[in-house]
Amino acid sequence: MVDLQGQYEKIKSEVDKAVLDVIQSAAFINGPEVKSFQADLEKYLGVKHVIPCANGTDALQIAMMGLGLEPGDEIITADFTYVATAEVIALLRLKPVLVDVLPDTFTIDPSAVRKAITPKTKAIVPVHLFGQCVDMDEIMSIAKEYNLAVIEDNAQAIGANYIFRDGRTQKAGTIGTIGCTSFFPSKNLGCYGDGGAIFTNDDQLAAKMRMIANHGQSVQYYHDEVGVNSRLDSLQAAILRVKLPRLDQYAEARRKVADRYDAAFKNHPNISVPVRSSNSDHVFHQYTVVLNNASRDELRKFLATKEIPAMIYYPVPLHLQKAYRDDRYSSGSFPVTEHLCANVISFPIHTEMREETQDFIIENVLAYFKK
Repeated sequence: MVDLQGQYEKIKSEVDKAVLDVIQSAAFINGPEVKSFQADLEKYLGVKHVIPCANGTDALQIAMMGLGLEPGDEIITADFTYVATAEVIALLRLKPVLVDVLPDTFTIDPSAVRKAITPKTKAIVPVHLFGQCVDMDEIMSIAKEYNLAVIEDNAQAIGANYIFRDGRTQKAGTIGTIGCTSFFPSKNLGCYGDGGAIFTNDDQLAAKMRMIANHGQSVQYYHDEVGVNSRLDSLQAAILRVKLPRLDQYAEARRKVADRYDAAFKNHPNISVPVRSSNSDHVFHQYTVVLNNASRDELRKFLATKEIPAMIYYPVPLHLQKAYRDDRYSSGSFPVTEHLCANVISFPIHTEMREETQDFIIENVLAYFKK
């Protein structure tokens, strides 16, 4: 699905030097590379504060802890997302409130968010899924009306630009109260292990979250908050510093792959290509289509015989996962999500994809439907 080895080969000399420099310095934890990466990312995103942490799930957890949410507080998020989004809500004994997504962009439905608000609602977690943004004009309007915090789950859309209705643009993850991202190796900006970060323009909130991520201390051995131990190590920061200046270039490479897929599949009766929102550019973390009147399992099996990977993001809605079963929800509660979970499939997309490789994938996908 991705070619991390091919990407590494193009930046090998820079990455190797960056890693060796860290090893020679022995500044493995909270070293200069972490602080430099933090500053680089703040500048790229145009945000006042970046708090590096150990992974994207920790980023979400620290964000919720930073907001001082209490057990039983309700957090609204999308039913169609990776489990981590709801996992941290449940872990903190908050109450996940799931809502359906839009059938075209697969992102959270603002009208469903509005209907789900109760006096116990304290925050909204919109997920910028597969590489493009939620309708943040609507989400921020709702949040302002009901005095709610907004935590952007930006694990799949770092580098994407949101276009407001008044023409302004802003980077995904910097619009809400807090933004969170992951640097998992396969992400658009991925390290060679695990990593994550939190973004905010709120000085007080940034100081609190930075403290929480460091055992609840701002001065060593003086603990003012109940915290966690969540750090981005210096080796990963050094690698991310090499890759960050290439992030826009990587996004453009992914868009070119998506354009070729679109051209091949756009008029096919059994394939609905991704809809690109007018209020966001798309950085294509995944290229996900919806199959119509076709067996997804049989297509995957056929592609596997050609050594072509294809993934399902995501096969089971959150409300039907055993860990998140709730009397409020049942099969049929979120028809759009359930339809997507039964019919989506993602084809390989990455920065190093050669046209002949993509042609082979396209030819075999089309060949399956001609059988």
